[in-house]
Amino acid sequence: MALVMTKGTKRLRKSTRVEARLNPEQKRRIEHAAGLKGTSISEFIVSSADDAAVRAIEQHEVWVLAGRDREAFVKALVRPPAPNRRLRTALRRYNAIVSKT
Repeated sequence: MALVMTKGTKRLRKSTRVEARLNPEQKRRIEHAAGLKGTSISEFIVSSADDAAVRAIEQHEVWVLAGRDREAFVKALVRPPAPNRRLRTALRRYNAIVSKT
């Protein structure tokens, strides 16, 4: 997308297009919702899709921990447990493999 400067603010020029096929009920519902919000159908669809994209990315990339999970995570960061035998064995194997390359 090309960047366009206007009155000291940055605005992105809309230069790409997306098409979608809707059934008549979906189109009617989207038209109605856009009218209720006072926006064009295109603005409504873009805004709704962008909001959904932000939520999907956050759900995929952000961890939200509550209660005991949060406490256990913070405790592990602040006072990590000493490596157990299996972890030390895995580290020795890893170092042996890496040192050969």
